[in-house]
Amino acid sequence: MSLAQRLGYDADSRLLIVTTDNLGMYHAANVGCYESLRSGVATNASLMVPTPWSREAVRGYRGADVGVHLTLNAEFSCYRWSSITHAPTLHSGEGGFPRTAADLWEHADSDEARRECRAQIERAIVWGFDPTHLSSHLSALVLRPEMFDIYLDLACEFSLPIRLADQPTEETAGFPLRALAEQEGILSPDRTVRLEGHDRDAAFATLIGDLAPGVTELSLQPAIDTPELHALLGDTEHRIGDHRVLIDPASKQLLTDAGVLLISWAAIRNLQRADI
Repeated sequence: MSLAQRLGYDADSRLLIVTTDNLGMYHAANVGCYESLRSGVATNASLMVPTPWSREAVRGYRGADVGVHLTLNAEFSCYRWSSITHAPTLHSGEGGFPRTAADLWEHADSDEARRECRAQIERAIVWGFDPTHLSSHLSALVLRPEMFDIYLDLACEFSLPIRLADQPTEETAGFPLRALAEQEGILSPDRTVRLEGHDRDAAFATLIGDLAPGVTELSLQPAIDTPELHALLGDTEHRIGDHRVLIDPASKQLLTDAGVLLISWAAIRNLQRADI
């Protein structure tokens, strides 16, 4: 039985989760994520607990569906964040988390990584969130077997569904991550996709028109246009464009006309917990 059918829909239903990532990373993201949830077509956000604006994201929380975007990297050269636990092997020479997943994999102690990720989930819960899912920043916990063990164990411990890599990426990773998750009863959408190219409106229309049956997650990084955003990023068009698409009333109409149904990660979480 397909995931859509297990969720109570027809096998040929086209179900879409719209996740706004990077909640807590910077102020422009917090505004973009919450506007997309409250006034747009987003169904979920993913919180980065260790990042500088995460506490401001807590202040702005109004009960929307939010998961935890497990974070062991800080990719910006002039904007850093670090672990919330004592984790020396998770820090780079620049201070804070390493900028790349490869650097993390080279130096990270697995016990420190596990303790840090568990603490991030627990802190989100203490802050008042009821996590709907887990995802991994820069896929750092997905693409290496020893890191994936941590990811999968925490999904089991907290009984949460997870974002997984697509089939080509899984083949590159070299181990059967989807099969391993399935063996543990951990659920995931059938696929996770992103918008491509500079014209986000056209990309969104194409995505919806071509959407396959089943459960698809669309992962976006909405942000409002601010001096802060331009100071952080050389290319801001994609994130501003993601925000514009999400809050545009035409996007909601496009989904309706195409017969695409919006759902939340919470539906998958509740199904997973009902199967325990």
